[in-house]
Amino acid sequence: MALPTAVAFLATGVAHPVQQVVAITVIWVLVGLAASRYAPWTWDEGAPVGPVVRDWLVLLGALAVLRAASGFGDTPTAVLALCPALAVTVVCRKAIHRRVLAVRRRARGLRRVLVIGEPGAVDAVVGQLAERTDHGYVVVGACVLGEGDVLSGVPVSARLGVDTPTALDEDAVPVAEAAEALGADIVFVATDRHMCGDRLRRLSWALHDRGRRLMALPGIVEVARRRVRITSAAGLTLLDISAPTRRGLPTLLKAATDRAGSLLLLMVLAPLFAVVALAVRMSSPGPVIYRQARVGRNGTPFPMWKFRTMVVDADRRKGDLAAANEHDGHMFKLRRDPRVTSVGRFLRRYSLDELPQLANVLLGHMSLVGPRPPLPEEVARYDEVEMRRLSVKPGLTGLWQVSGRSDLSWHETVSLDLRYVDNWSWTWDMTVMARTVRAVLDGRGAY
Repeated sequence: MALPTAVAFLATGVAHPVQQVVAITVIWVLVGLAASRYAPWTWDEGAPVGPVVRDWLVLLGALAVLRAASGFGDTPTAVLALCPALAVTVVCRKAIHRRVLAVRRRARGLRRVLVIGEPGAVDAVVGQLAERTDHGYVVVGACVLGEGDVLSGVPVSARLGVDTPTALDEDAVPVAEAAEALGADIVFVATDRHMCGDRLRRLSWALHDRGRRLMALPGIVEVARRRVRITSAAGLTLLDISAPTRRGLPTLLKAATDRAGSLLLLMVLAPLFAVVALAVRMSSPGPVIYRQARVGRNGTPFPMWKFRTMVVDADRRKGDLAAANEHDGHMFKLRRDPRVTSVGRFLRRYSLDELPQLANVLLGHMSLVGPRPPLPEEVARYDEVEMRRLSVKPGLTGLWQVSGRSDLSWHETVSLDLRYVDNWSWTWDMTVMARTVRAVLDGRGAY
């Protein structure tokens, strides 16, 4: 914050630049402290732009109050000088977050966790944490309620009774000893009918008195933190979970971004369209554009356009290759599909065959970001959970495209799509589009 602001002030020749930079920097640090931006757990939330922008606006408000109260500073000039500082802050946070993720992927910088719960709940927690590496926790042991078997392989350090203990330390002593022996930093409690209310409250007393942190797991999954609000009633702690965004200003902003972005990209990429069309025409006989029926929002069919990457009778030959399908779900994928032309293989690797879908976005059939557009025969085999993928418009790109594409299992594909459907936001769309550039250049999973 200090360096770009100082450069801007010196370049504009304002009065007292050093004093203003010092004041801005001090206020910025205080705003960050008040909002807990420097706490270690903030990196578990990623590096969202929204909180940084909100803090920046609070900084501007504080500077305006300071000027009104004392006449110190130049607010209009400060606004212009702080714009580069905002950009630098966002870039730095993104870079640090990528560094944090890289360290965690090497199993470093993790917090050691002791899990308390019934055997099935312990297995569920361990499995959920093991699926991804974008968090800072590693399970080192468990204290299990009851006598059931733990199938996840995590060491069982103690067994707790299912009945509410009569003595205050009946739970606390074995849990504290297990945490001490394993060097656990945090205790996760999977709450259920046996571990709740006063029993959980007493356990929290004991752990906090011994310097251990406790986190209660309410059992909900794949809900973005911004959708959760903590409230209370009659001594009960309540999690107020807001509904997924389906209307209002965010959806209008998304629609405007889709139309404006697709129109701009169509104009900018027009020369590339011509080159690709010529390559497709010269590589094999048949039309340049391949038209295929896909299913959009709420099950509405629409024609989707792509540059042709296969021979003209590819659809007829699909049945002959069904037994060779390498995907474990409803999609049909072959790494070495004999129907794909040599030019088509190149286009698929760098996703150039999907450029005509910008016209689908412009016409409102698709969005720039969303789940993968499915085929009608795939949708016919969907269950109720998978049908939820159709709650939003399919996207030209999405979490599936930037997370491995065809290398993902069907379960991983559905999980990514449902996470997006329930938690999408405009800023998240911008992040996915930025990641798309890297995914396209990498070409992993594209075939």
